[in-house]
Amino acid sequence: MAVRIRLTRMGAKKRPFYRFVVADSRAPRDGRFIEILGHYNPIANPVELVVDKEKALEWMTKGAQPSERVKSLFRKAGVLPDKEAVGE
Repeated sequence: MAVRIRLTRMGAKKRPFYRFVVADSRAPRDGRFIEILGHYNPIANPVELVVDKEKALEWMTKGAQPSERVKSLFRKAGVLPDKEAVGE
């Protein structure tokens, strides 16, 4: 079973916010998930970005792969090192 860390959309029409979830890669975007790691609200001013760093790192050490968007948000939250520091 391939496990991904990805965003699931919540909120009302034209007022989205997202949760960081750990889910089976075969599950639909807003479908079943294993655990919630935090949330992201792009509408708020300033942008609200909350992540449980310990849980996120624990899942990644177990083999969960973050999506591209989650990777960039984790870098902003300080969960992952910056691209420049890693040399990507």
